[in-house]
Amino acid sequence: MKIVAYHRVSTARQGSSGLGLEAQTKAINDFATARNATIIGTFTEVESGKNNVRPELQKALHLAKVTGATLVIAKLDRLSRNAAFLLTLRDSGVKFIAVDMPDANELTVGIMALVAQQEREAISKRTTEALAVAKARGTKLGNPNGAAALIRAGKGNTAGVKAIKRAADDHAKDLAPVIESIRAEGVESLGGIASILNKRGMLTPRGGQWHKSSVKNLLSRLDQLSF
Repeated sequence: MKIVAYHRVSTARQGSSGLGLEAQTKAINDFATARNATIIGTFTEVESGKNNVRPELQKALHLAKVTGATLVIAKLDRLSRNAAFLLTLRDSGVKFIAVDMPDANELTVGIMALVAQQEREAISKRTTEALAVAKARGTKLGNPNGAAALIRAGKGNTAGVKAIKRAADDHAKDLAPVIESIRAEGVESLGGIASILNKRGMLTPRGGQWHKSSVKNLLSRLDQLSF
């Protein structure tokens, strides 16, 4: 059995550091070893999940087609929200296997593509509606006077601490649709999310710039909140 390996990482930093890539490589190598297969080519895409131009995927599909090899992907679920990728894979005529979803086939991928497109449109609509509601009630995303002012006023007492927590929770809820939108675009890394938040002008609860640590805190808070 001949295999063409295809990996994808969402940022240039992940590509250079191997973050995420190492796990994908191991999964495909373990699969090849179990099947006594030979990996004849390896292609790594380094780009955002929302980017529909995938030159490395095209190269991988071409090599698989001309050699009769099977395209192997480590994690199809990681790419399942990208309709363009799924449709390209489905229509390529190339045999493929996803290590995390070995029973996936052309029909499965076609259905996933339709769901992915519908989900992307629904997320976009929910994000727009949520931001409109927040704006209507006078909320300013990333209000620099929120938590910082409460920290100064609270002076460490119980009421102040509770007020700070409420402000942070409210801030997180306001940013929830923004985070959902970013993740829908395929950006999952802390650094990637921080970069997009900064580019969109979103501020932290204290009115500063986003970093990996502040994004981690935000995601942790969102996981703990019930909407």
